[in-house]
Amino acid sequence: MSIEAKIQQFKTMAEADPENELGHFSLAKAYLDAGRPAEAVASFDRVLRINPGYSKAYQLKADALLKLSRQADAVTTLREGVDVAGQRGDMMPRQTMVDMLRKLGVEVPRVEAAPAPSAGAVGAGPFTCTRCGRPHGKLPEPPFKGELGARIHRQICADCWREWVRMGTKVINELGLALSDPKAQQIYDQHMREFLILE
Repeated sequence: MSIEAKIQQFKTMAEADPENELGHFSLAKAYLDAGRPAEAVASFDRVLRINPGYSKAYQLKADALLKLSRQADAVTTLREGVDVAGQRGDMMPRQTMVDMLRKLGVEVPRVEAAPAPSAGAVGAGPFTCTRCGRPHGKLPEPPFKGELGARIHRQICADCWREWVRMGTKVINELGLALSDPKAQQIYDQHMREFLILE
């Protein structure tokens, strides 16, 4: 599928459900991939109005702003994103944004870590959901076979997985995906990775 076809597909998805953060995120990312950073910034802004805790959106918005030579705005976005990601425990996007700030020669803000699990928390121990930062609620088993299912089991809590199941149904319906088609399955998996911040 061409990048312009993807943009059209994600536009349709975002217009069908204006409060669908994943639709707007996918559209923004497609704009960025297509070399259309101004449109990407506008779509990432929409994502962050819907969900100010979507840490990956700060990272990619900053990338788009840098492509527009808007360094000061990119730095502001990265600082906000580092703070949000640190509070949520989204360590991968946080580290990427910290690295981006360092490359820009900017002081990295000090961030309080996500709350540590209490001794009696259900599922307390080494598990912390990489999407929401909660130290409990691990899935009892992988949601499906394969490496991606195993990764979700290791990294994603049951609440975030349930959120994805609801969002995944919208993705299937709004994009008209037939999951028996390998290409449709790839599109579905890509949305899932983006929603669960597994990239």
